[in-house]
Amino acid sequence: MERVNRTLVTEFVFLKFSSSPHLQLLFFSLFLLVYLLSLVGNALIVLVVVLDRRLHTPMYFFVSNLSLVELWYTTVTVPKMLANFLSSPGVISVPSCITQYYFFFSLAATELFILTTMAFDRYAAVCRPLHYPLLLSPQTCGTLAGVRWSVGFLCPMFPSFLLTQISFFTPNRINHFFCDADQIFRLSCTDTYAIQVVGYAFSTVIILGALFFTTASYAQILATVLAMSSAAAQRKAFSTCTAHLSVVTIYFGTLIFMYVRPAVKYESNINKIVAIFYSVITPLLNPLIYTLHNKDVKEALKVLVFRIQRVCYPSKETR
Repeated sequence: MERVNRTLVTEFVFLKFSSSPHLQLLFFSLFLLVYLLSLVGNALIVLVVVLDRRLHTPMYFFVSNLSLVELWYTTVTVPKMLANFLSSPGVISVPSCITQYYFFFSLAATELFILTTMAFDRYAAVCRPLHYPLLLSPQTCGTLAGVRWSVGFLCPMFPSFLLTQISFFTPNRINHFFCDADQIFRLSCTDTYAIQVVGYAFSTVIILGALFFTTASYAQILATVLAMSSAAAQRKAFSTCTAHLSVVTIYFGTLIFMYVRPAVKYESNINKIVAIFYSVITPLLNPLIYTLHNKDVKEALKVLVFRIQRVCYPSKETR
């Protein structure tokens, strides 16, 4: 009954991280730096994989797809968050909010599917080395990537459509830096139980399904590695999986905390902090992890830098 006299709204207001203008400016500078580093790091990975023929393998093909997802993933939320640091108040229209929700979760699902495919790639490389070229041929890799991207963008379509059918009331404040499902549900003046069940079911099935297949792949890898008689072979096999396993642990851990449980029972401030890790920090860590743990990528980056220097300073070559 208390909702009867509340006013319907057409836009939402994002709450600030802090009421202090100085802290707001500090947060803006910090997140801008992280965002730019993330863009540069992921763009470089995509570039070196495309330009260096030595990296034209299934593993690096999927790494470049992961970096491409990260480029869009951060761009869906971070620029709006940066704008909100400088504007008062930071507002977003209801249609734009639902659109942001759709693209954010589409890209999150796509990233999960690509990480799962990368786990299968490592399984094939370690456990089925003789069949590896057949299992992950260029045509197969292209098909897998296309299916992952397509399914990722299809999954949140129905929940997003359901969100367009509900109305919202005042107060229209969102205690977050992007349009998360929990915040949208709290502002609804219609019954959202069915939509929450659908959204919860989708996120649980996608996250736990991806986790199951990834865990199964690494269980097979672990069994195969432990069966190897050579310690050097074991180290080599483990080294090929370390980077991907690090990314999987960080990403799956934060997503499970956020979405594989009833969100409305948890405080938004905690959600906001955890969301920073998987939507802002993780996209920056991915290129660092894959470059610091990978000699091939580091060598390709050196070659790229050398090529850029030759283009920028051609006179030095001719002297």
